[in-house]
Amino acid sequence: MRGATVLLTVAGVLVCLVTTMRPGPKAEAAAEVRADVAATAATGAGATPQAPTSPAPSTDSSQAAPTPTAATGTTAAAPPPSAEAPPESASTTTPSAGRIQPGTTYSGVATAYAAADGNGACLFGPSDDLMIAAMNTTDYESSRACGAYVRVRTASGASITVRITNECPLPCAPGQLDLSEQAFAKLADPKLGRIPITWSLLSPSAPGTMSIRYKTGSSPYWCGIQVIGHRNPVVRLEVRTTKGWRRLPRTDYNYFLSADGSGCGGAMRITDIYGEQLTVEGTALLPNVAQPTRVQFAPH
Repeated sequence: MRGATVLLTVAGVLVCLVTTMRPGPKAEAAAEVRADVAATAATGAGATPQAPTSPAPSTDSSQAAPTPTAATGTTAAAPPPSAEAPPESASTTTPSAGRIQPGTTYSGVATAYAAADGNGACLFGPSDDLMIAAMNTTDYESSRACGAYVRVRTASGASITVRITNECPLPCAPGQLDLSEQAFAKLADPKLGRIPITWSLLSPSAPGTMSIRYKTGSSPYWCGIQVIGHRNPVVRLEVRTTKGWRRLPRTDYNYFLSADGSGCGGAMRITDIYGEQLTVEGTALLPNVAQPTRVQFAPH
């Protein structure tokens, strides 16, 4: 009996051990998770990762952020200008706006002054021809009228052509011309002193070509440039620099100034009231010397 009991006891222990080692629910669940992970790895290799759990943007076009576009009417930036524009021998642009215009008749009065040697505010220097006049300050327009030829007429029909070489300051009124005594005498008795006139711009035959003069004191660091003997009024003077053509400001004493010396002694481009442009090459930087050029504005 004792041996049977022992056998029964050993058998019971073995049954308990076998039962304990069988997988339970938690082990089965873990096994299932491992199986799922293995299946995912086997079937999802190389798949794109999913986006984060934040809300996806709306697909409603009224809510979608707009795509940046160029503003209406804008254009692409133009390329920078070339460092040096090519020289021009002659070209024509639009006529220049100013007080004195071609094809226009102006009314005023004529007075007379003692012109002496003919020099005046335009600083052209002495003149052998004293058929000259001083323009009132308003129409003088900071020396813009310098060198202009005008035809002056009286009510009686007398007329004369004069060149503007001087300025007539206030109280000279707009339209007024202060003629040299010699020119006034061609129109009326000098004793009258003051007569009504009309006048208009001319583009007459001019002897020879234009000249260029650098002002006294000009150097590579500062210069003043004057145009002499031009047929038509000059409205612009440009000098050629390493950055292209540069327009110079004009003084009331009829010089174009380069305050920093840019373009001094180099090529220049001159424009008349009709828009014609002439390029002058090879002028030396010689102060107070009238240097003849090979160009002249066309008659109109």
